[in-house]
Amino acid sequence: MPGQFERIAEIEDPFELLRAATERLAEAQQEVTELSRLRRRLIQDLHSQGMSYAQIAEKAGLSRGRIHQIRHTGPAPEAAFLGVGTVTVATPLRHDPLKGRPVLSLDDMATGQALEDLVRSFDMQAASDHVSVDGTIDLNRPNLVVVCGPAMSEAMRDAYATDPVLRWERTDAWQLTDTSTGHSYRSGQEADPQEPVDIAYVGRLARPDGQGSFLAIAGIHPQGSRGVAHLLNREISSLWGQVRNERFSALVRTVYDPATNEPQSTELITPVYRHGQD
Repeated sequence: MPGQFERIAEIEDPFELLRAATERLAEAQQEVTELSRLRRRLIQDLHSQGMSYAQIAEKAGLSRGRIHQIRHTGPAPEAAFLGVGTVTVATPLRHDPLKGRPVLSLDDMATGQALEDLVRSFDMQAASDHVSVDGTIDLNRPNLVVVCGPAMSEAMRDAYATDPVLRWERTDAWQLTDTSTGHSYRSGQEADPQEPVDIAYVGRLARPDGQGSFLAIAGIHPQGSRGVAHLLNREISSLWGQVRNERFSALVRTVYDPATNEPQSTELITPVYRHGQD
């Protein structure tokens, strides 16, 4: 923006000028990325509605070659499944009685890293945050992904309770129930004999302030959360095509290596339930 450039250029202190110019350049680069992503998504949407690329080009006042170039080279539109701009990935801290301080488990660290890598693969910035040991987390933020179940955070427990279809329940162990079918799913760790299988929740839920939504991920055990990150790396385009920015939820089954907890296979075991517009 010319006005912003003029304002920055008038800064007299050279170090403040350098800082302001660097920050504005980063903002401008992100805006270019998101506008390119939006443009590619619009072309895909118009084509899926039945328009040919030649028709899109004519209506937009662009050449057919330019439309094809945008379609194939712009940033992937499915990145918007995670957010726009900088995406914050929050993982839970746990109290370590031996160290006497909060720590991040290796499984939660692996899940967070996989999600941040996915964000960066779309040329977006990733930031990390944590759910505190007492369960405190600010959910009223844009572009937020939270890896945390209901047992560790009252805020997340309240958020999950707004899901109209899938429900977290606790008897002798945690389970996830699909209220549309009445079927309940438990982790293989509660089976006899135990199995290296876990069930996880993935969904976009309403923020407490009603001003948007956030992405929620939680396995009955941490291996399930790792499975969701694994599935998103393969299926994010398909999920984006089904739900776009709407609120939704689904359950994921993960088979993992019991020695490393690394996901070996993941699959959706419920439909992707759409909750409605954000």
